[in-house]
Amino acid sequence: MAINDVTLAGGMRSNLVSLQNVTMLQSRTTERLSTGRRVNSAIDDPSAFFAAQNHRNRASDLAAKKDSMGEAVQTVKAALQGIEGITKLIEQAKGLAASARSASSSDRTALAAQYDSLRTQIDELASDAGYKGTNFLDDGNLTVEFNEDASSTLTISGFDASTTGLSLTAAAGSWASDANVDTDVAKLDAALTTLRSNAKTLASNNGVVTTRQEFTTSLINTLTSGADALTAADSNEEGANMLALQTRQQLGIVALQLSSQAQQSVMRLF
Repeated sequence: MAINDVTLAGGMRSNLVSLQNVTMLQSRTTERLSTGRRVNSAIDDPSAFFAAQNHRNRASDLAAKKDSMGEAVQTVKAALQGIEGITKLIEQAKGLAASARSASSSDRTALAAQYDSLRTQIDELASDAGYKGTNFLDDGNLTVEFNEDASSTLTISGFDASTTGLSLTAAAGSWASDANVDTDVAKLDAALTTLRSNAKTLASNNGVVTTRQEFTTSLINTLTSGADALTAADSNEEGANMLALQTRQQLGIVALQLSSQAQQSVMRLF
């Protein structure tokens, strides 16, 4: 049936339009209460919607970078733990060297063999100190991106912590003499110096990444709060609006009934 097939009285049509407007407003208010936002689409407020969307998109991009920073921190920690382990092995090797000074020839040979065994353990430990495909104790390097367009970065470079990189060769002369022992002790001391120097560098880089990670967390929270401020609904206000609309709806229904009764009264005259 076409809309013009039925003619409504002016009062009824006015009340009907009013009820339709109330229903539309109730639907909007219900959406705001359910989502917690007063701006749910560009139609509600284009400026606020797109500004909030930009904030949330940037926060999302930074969250991904933050995850990468976390992985970088773990990679550095793995390397530092590796350095700590290698340091302990070198200290054990120095203990063997100290024992060799007062040992018999046969014992010196046995201690030298133990020393070479420790060298193998150093190589294996250095090889196992990687994390997610990056090993800073095997000359690995990693570039950490701090912002969404990768214009702010830090490249962390590792070093060779194997016996080759630390210049720890096989026991000199099987430690037959004190001079042989002194040669390897000097190499062990140099290796410790190298390990400590690189540990400081890695720890410093780790501090930078951790600081940027904390900053990124704060920035993400700021962006999210900014987006919410642009689009968030006032639950108290929307609740009051809903109550007012429900009252208007009830009054509109009553008014529509009264208009209908007025028409029926006219019909009784015939």
